[in-house]
Amino acid sequence: MKLPKGFEAAGTKAGIKPSGLQDLGLIYCLDPTAWALTSTRNQVKAACVSRNQSIYRAGTPVRAVVVNSGNANAATGNQGIKSDEDFGIFTANALNLTDPQSVLTASTGIIGVQLPIDKVYQALPSLVKNLKSESPGFAESILTTDTTTKEVAVVLKNGARVVGIAKGSGMIHPDMATMLAFVLTDAVIPQETLRDLWPRIVDESFNQLTVDGDTSTNDMALVMSSNRVPEDALELADALNSVCMGLAEKIAQDGEGATKLMIVQVGGARSATEARLAARAVALSPLVKTAVHGNDPNWGRILAAVGASGASFNQEKILVKLQGTVVYENAPQNFDLEKLSSTMNTETVLIEIDLKVGNHSAKAWGCDLSAEYIRINAEYTT
Repeated sequence: MKLPKGFEAAGTKAGIKPSGLQDLGLIYCLDPTAWALTSTRNQVKAACVSRNQSIYRAGTPVRAVVVNSGNANAATGNQGIKSDEDFGIFTANALNLTDPQSVLTASTGIIGVQLPIDKVYQALPSLVKNLKSESPGFAESILTTDTTTKEVAVVLKNGARVVGIAKGSGMIHPDMATMLAFVLTDAVIPQETLRDLWPRIVDESFNQLTVDGDTSTNDMALVMSSNRVPEDALELADALNSVCMGLAEKIAQDGEGATKLMIVQVGGARSATEARLAARAVALSPLVKTAVHGNDPNWGRILAAVGASGASFNQEKILVKLQGTVVYENAPQNFDLEKLSSTMNTETVLIEIDLKVGNHSAKAWGCDLSAEYIRINAEYTT
């Protein structure tokens, strides 16, 4: 995928993954960027998360982000902290950048194993040499249990591009997930505006994404702008939102062991916060997820999840639809069980809920829960 103006990316094999697949990636901008960051709220944070948060608070101009997969470098003590600092220093040197703080670091993979920083050091020259204005190598290099790369692009009216690249498959839940997301644009936007906008976009997209209810030590969502193309601010905000929602959907669709994407749309809520709560609760519920896997239109599980979410709703009027069929509206509705079950036997299952107490809405993305999820996580080694 073509990157926005000013950006280059690459991926390579550093020998971190036992599989021998690509495991080291780099995004580089020819100029200092406007940028914003959100990262995990898990109290167990990887060294890269703490370092990036420190750089973010300092407001340091950023030129690059370097990423390794196959090793989380989390819960690795002082040696892990030093390895992450070296990760930034070595990359800055390879790019001929004078300030290591202009390079963000990210890691994903197994927790509690020291990052083989010597392998990273040896691979960096070829990584920098491979930099180009397209994304495939980078998109492949950041994967762990993912079965596919995840990229979304939008072109704006004046020709600016917004390109998102992400990884994530399991340990996915709001605030945030074991996901890495990198959104790049060449549209002009002041850093202050971007930093005000970004958390709201993440709340509506990545924080509405759940696969299994577990949050990670390493997750990160980064947006960077090279500020090359003037664009309407509202159009840019819409494009950023669209790209992030697209990435969230792709991550849910590629959930570990998933056979179906589950989309939950909630309307009629008292507030946007309550709409998000209700949608996430349904998308997270193991009972709903297994019902979806088994093509079972069990609306009782959906109602129970809404009731436990903390969102307000009118129990006498609440409406629930499955695949467009009304299954509950103030009372159980008559529907053809066999026919509805058949319509659920597809790659995407839509659940719609009207809480009937307001005019706010939200969407959440999830997936079904299968026996394959257990196998993948019982045997996880990369």
